[in-house]
Order: sequence, then structure tokens, then C-alpha cells
Amino acid sequence: MGTWDKVTLEIEAIAPVIVSASRSTDIPAFYADWFIDRLKKGYLVWINPFNRIPSVVSFEKTKAIVFWTKNPAPIIKHLDYLDGAGISYYFQYTVNDYETEQYEPNVPPLKERIQSFKELSTRLENKDSHKKRVIWRFDPLILNDSLSVDDLIEKIEKIGNELKGYTDKLIFSFVDIDAYKKVQNNRIGTEREFRDDEIHEFAQKLSDLNRTKGWHLELATCGETVDLTQYGIVANACIDGDFMQCAFQENSDLMSFLDKNNVKDSGQRQACGCMVSKDIGQYSTCQHFCTYCYANKSKSIAETNWKRHLENPGSATITGENSLIEKVIDQTKERKEKEKQNKTGREQPNKKNKKDGSSKSQMKLINHFE
Repeated sequence: MGTWDKVTLEIEAIAPVIVSASRSTDIPAFYADWFIDRLKKGYLVWINPFNRIPSVVSFEKTKAIVFWTKNPAPIIKHLDYLDGAGISYYFQYTVNDYETEQYEPNVPPLKERIQSFKELSTRLENKDSHKKRVIWRFDPLILNDSLSVDDLIEKIEKIGNELKGYTDKLIFSFVDIDAYKKVQNNRIGTEREFRDDEIHEFAQKLSDLNRTKGWHLELATCGETVDLTQYGIVANACIDGDFMQCAFQENSDLMSFLDKNNVKDSGQRQACGCMVSKDIGQYSTCQHFCTYCYANKSKSIAETNWKRHLENPGSATITGENSLIEKVIDQTKERKEKEKQNKTGREQPNKKNKKDGSSKSQMKLINHFE
């Protein structure tokens, strides 16, 4: 049998400088091998969760990655590759203690998470920067009939004493139940939101704890509108341009980008302080199955997506849906046809995407892709 000729197809792709991996799912814990494989291949396919329209994300210009995780162990073996590729990165590492409450059924035991935090922090020690590249999150804070503000402070004290010297910052938020139907459906007991007086009580006690224990942590909230500056607690930017300018000064391309683009991401909610980035995760893919999670529509959907991912780990999509690449090709062809018919509608190359700071690039991909 003879061999067919090969052709190249030009596809428009967004090319973010900063990648968020990810607010929507735990990529380091469950999709580390897939993500690094996609980095090496140079692109992935991301599906818009609201309209299901797929788009190609190119890593051609990526200079920094922010990882969000409850278990970084599976990605640690890949960090040497990231270092060799000249990509800067840091971790938002959530270490909660809800073992008794069973709010996080699939996370490793607390003792293991604390140890992995220490090992990761030591691994990422940067002699050229005083900034720690592993940030501690206790997120979200949850109350119930038997879990009080004092109980949460006690849990934080236990973890904070262990992590002293391994991180510079503690980020927290207060659980949102009323705002998310999915969270309401996942409740397993008497979980509830904080009252205003409890928010201020917690803030005061956390500030006191930070001072008396000599942790010297920067305390910050994530996505909260309440003003806690009187307690020395600031509103955070988790995708933090100021942090990256301090921690990654050797990355000249990243510094050039930050000099011009260190602005709030308009695509995030108003209380979010994050700068522009491209999040490449997908909803309904995380396997931790935390009861307070807003990102999984249902456990069964997340399990179905996970099964398909395992069956097709080389897919360009995190959910293993290879056929979606055909839609991207069709959309690109349709757009090019319209441009030919109406020259005035033609987009300029490298037009900036206002929501995530990405530029548009033309990728040449061998047809059939995988």
C-alpha cells in the first residue's frame, strides 16, 4: 500500500504568555502527564464551557504557568522539563484540614500533603529571589454545627506551624453555598456560610495567630468583597504579576510582557484580582470530588470524562474528545472564506485578546493532528 501525501493546515490559535492550570480542575494531581505532553506538542484544544465551542491554545509564546493543586506529587517529575524549556512557574497549593468532616474525600492524607508541600518548596527554592514559589491556600473556610471559627483557627495553627519557613503567604476565602446550585446539591451535612461578625472574628484571630506564632505570612483573601485591611489582610491576585516580576526577573520575555500587561483580567468576577492569563482546564474533570466544589456539574459526568481521558490520553482535549479538532478546522475554514469574501473584515495578525492577554498566532499542524 502506498503512502499518502501530507499537507499542512493553518489554524488560528490563541497564544497566551501566562497559563493558568487550572481553576477548573486539578491538573497537577490528575492530568500532569497529559499537560506536559501537550506542552511538548505545542498546543491543546480548549472547550468553552458555556457554548461548547472548541479553540486551539498554542504554547508558542508561553513564558509562565500558575499551577493550582491539592496534590502536586504527579507533576514533580516533570519540573526539570519546565526548567529546561525556560518556563517560569509557581504553585497555588491548597492544604486544608477537613479530614474529620470528609469534605475532600479523594485528597491524600494531611500528613502527606504537608510533607509534599515542604519537598516542593525546597525543590523550588530560588537563590536569586527571596520569593517562595509555593503559596499556601486554606480555601474555602467552612462552618457547620460542630465546626466553629475557633476550630478552624486550630486547624490552621496546626498546618501553619508545620509550613513555617516554607511559604510566604496564606490565601483564604469563605465558602459560597447560596451562589452555587452545585455546591448546594453536594452538601453532606450542616455546612453554612460565615455571618459578617464571624468573618471579622476569624480575621482578627488569624491575624493574631500569624503574629504570635512568628509566621510572618502575608495574609490575603481570594475573590472576597469584604475589606479586612484593618487586620493586615489584603485582597489577593492569585495570578500575580507583581509576584512574577519579583520572582522571575531572569525571564526577560516574561518581564517585557508584564511591563505592558500587568492588568486585571476583565474576564474574571469583579472581586478577583488576577491579572490576564489563559486558564486551560475544563469543568467536570476533577476527581477529588470535594463537597464544596463549584466546578463539577455532577460526579457521574466527571467520572465519565475521566474514563474517556484514560482511554485516550493522547487527545488534544483534557476530556479525550478528539473529534472536536474537526470543528476547529471547519471554523477556521469558514472564517477564511468569509475573509476572502469581505476583505474589510479580515483580522490583523497578532490581535490581542482583551480577556486573557493572549495574541493570535497561525499554527501549521499536520492534518489528523495526533
